[in-house]
Amino acid sequence: MSSEKPTDQLAVGLVGLGYWGPNLLRVLADDPGVEIRWICDLDESRLERAQRRYPSVMAATDLDLLIDDDELDALVIATPVFTHYEMCTRSLLSGKHTFVEKPLADTASRADDLVHMASVEQCVLMCGHTFVYSPAVRAVKRLVDDGALGEVFFVSSSRVNLGLHQRDVSVVWDLGPHDFSILVHWLGEQPVSVRAVGRDSIVKGIYDVAFVTLNFASGIVANVELSWLSPSKLRRTVIVGSEKMVVYDDGAAEPIRLFDHGVVYKDPQTFGEYHLSYRTGDIICPKLESHEPLAAELADFAEACRTGTLMPYHTALARAVVRITEAADQSLKLGGEQVEVAGTQIDPRFFERRRSHASEEPVLHESAAV
Repeated sequence: MSSEKPTDQLAVGLVGLGYWGPNLLRVLADDPGVEIRWICDLDESRLERAQRRYPSVMAATDLDLLIDDDELDALVIATPVFTHYEMCTRSLLSGKHTFVEKPLADTASRADDLVHMASVEQCVLMCGHTFVYSPAVRAVKRLVDDGALGEVFFVSSSRVNLGLHQRDVSVVWDLGPHDFSILVHWLGEQPVSVRAVGRDSIVKGIYDVAFVTLNFASGIVANVELSWLSPSKLRRTVIVGSEKMVVYDDGAAEPIRLFDHGVVYKDPQTFGEYHLSYRTGDIICPKLESHEPLAAELADFAEACRTGTLMPYHTALARAVVRITEAADQSLKLGGEQVEVAGTQIDPRFFERRRSHASEEPVLHESAAV
């Protein structure tokens, strides 16, 4: 294959063609600003299938070939969680921009190491928290930021399905990062403590169901149900505020429903004056943007690579998600004990995505325990 390419085209190597890798490959191939130079996987049959569709792309079972390619600008990594730290380290130290699927690493300390490494090497590091690019998630974010819900009281979320069981991580590490990233993105803060209870019903030592409670400094409480053992697929989150309530139902025909429902409480002068009234108003389904979240996410990564923008919001979000997940996993193993979550607090603002893929990064607030 000729090594010549347009000067503004980003040369990318994709590592991992398992469950999610083919989706990344499809989106990258559709971007005219990206040249897929390499695909890499230990399974040669996966490489053969991909090369039938993309015959000009070079294939390898050895990551060294990609690491040693000086004409390769970036690596996109979609491999098991326990491989993320080593692969990202090798990619960053070779001077390559790096995109890795969630979670960023398997421990908070390793996630912090990668962020520091990317800063020293002046390489873009981005973690694939695709839901923050979802039109529905963005719509809820605007409702929270604009104060449409009033004071947020609590959040209840369910992410359950029958499978897919993972052999190396619990359901908390597999599914939890989705909801944890959404919550941190919506609320603009990470929890101060976590409690989690669950059960390893099928494979001993690997929890396949978990109920996670997150407590935030603002007083918000969130409960997240995660399971690989449900008869039906459910991706549903409810936010209850003092003025309105919103239901986010991923996959539904109308994924966002805004309820003008609530409770009116008047502070009584005497016990006899104690009174509550319940308000049930309109239910609104707002019109949503139309774009593929994964395409928007990878477009932002590619643009950041071209411009040298280090995207600190995304790395702060990725670090927060790993801290929360690690704390929840620790609480599970401790039988539901409360575990504190220390680290980065994120400014509640987040960039508004423009059609040019430009991002306005918010200021980050680092706590002492980083």
